[in-house]
Amino acid sequence: MTATATETTATEKTENAEKTGKAEKTENAEKTGKAEKTAAEKTGARTDEAAGVITGARERIDSLDDRIIGLIQERMAVSAVIQEARISSGGRRVNLSREMEVLDHYRQALGKPGTTLAMTLLELCRGRI
Repeated sequence: MTATATETTATEKTENAEKTGKAEKTENAEKTGKAEKTAAEKTGARTDEAAGVITGARERIDSLDDRIIGLIQERMAVSAVIQEARISSGGRRVNLSREMEVLDHYRQALGKPGTTLAMTLLELCRGRI
């Protein structure tokens, strides 16, 4: 082969590789139903600056959620200790007056949605024994 023929073959190989790579990306995006999105598209923001703020804030929320989940799991463990002690002493598994205090505490702190949150927490913490 001549130098020109070799160059042409190398160029064709490069072009084919690029086409194949693009085709694979397109095919993968079609399979997953997702094309790669920009930061603005992922966040719903209309500017890159706003997208950056939102991305940072979402990372903070994810971190807070992890901490909240950990605290809920800790609350469930402490509640299990209380229930075990109450049951082993001949008491009932659930202390309704205490649950009412918890509901009131959350309602006062967070309003009506706080009551719903407290009910969910109480439900998570009941009957794990």
